[in-house]
Amino acid sequence: MHPTYAEIAAYLSEDIGSGDLTANIIPVNTYASATILAREDLVLCGTSWFDEVFRQLHQDIVIDWLYPEGEEVVAGSLLCKLKGPARALLSGERTALNLLQTLSGTASIARKYANSVAGTKCKVLDTRKTIPGLRLAQKYAVQCGGCYNHRLGLYDAILIKENHIIAAGSIAQAVAVARAGSQVQVEVEVENLHEFRQALTAKPDRIMLDNFSIADMASAVELNKGLVELEASGNITLKNIRDVAITGVDYISIGALTKNLVAADLSMRIELVSDKGDVI
Repeated sequence: MHPTYAEIAAYLSEDIGSGDLTANIIPVNTYASATILAREDLVLCGTSWFDEVFRQLHQDIVIDWLYPEGEEVVAGSLLCKLKGPARALLSGERTALNLLQTLSGTASIARKYANSVAGTKCKVLDTRKTIPGLRLAQKYAVQCGGCYNHRLGLYDAILIKENHIIAAGSIAQAVAVARAGSQVQVEVEVENLHEFRQALTAKPDRIMLDNFSIADMASAVELNKGLVELEASGNITLKNIRDVAITGVDYISIGALTKNLVAADLSMRIELVSDKGDVI
């Protein structure tokens, strides 16, 4: 996946505005080389966003990545080398690192969740709990980490929750209206086995088991007998996700993949400075 020109232009405008006053103290003909260092173990993600930042700032900037996208990298590794006009390197540093750190952080936590369910049939999904303006980028990072995407937004799938059911009158009525008005996937969220039985009768494509105990999840799997897809959600962490996966549910959705992320710890260091005509 690649960011759009407009997205990166907006990020740069937010930071640089009318001009980088600090970078302007550097002579315009000064060139430099720099490196990006990983200060912790991570899954590298967001190189296209990083590249586009510097591409928009100056055509002479060259970036050499030492690891491919999606690679697990250990702390202390050099991720890439850059060279080009010093002013542009300095002006783009924060925006480029912000994007790379955020997406690598997302991919890194996704990899931990994916590894936790390895060997089961269960797939870990993200949610709509994303950073505004970065939804598609974060959902890409989730895939980069080895997990999967739930719906992208309110427009590409139907997820009937408690308030929708109350407004519609019943689970059966909500599903019937959803089926009649659209061809997309229809999912219903239930909070107990009583509601689960109602949802099974309504025959949606998928049922979300919200905050079910492990025992109730196992019961739901048994009652379901493979009729519809089952998704578990709510209070699921790295500590208990494998227990949930072993119950036999098809999916587990985790808001923390994109909502509670910790940006990867990265730093950029200028290595060598020279005049434009010199070799760096």
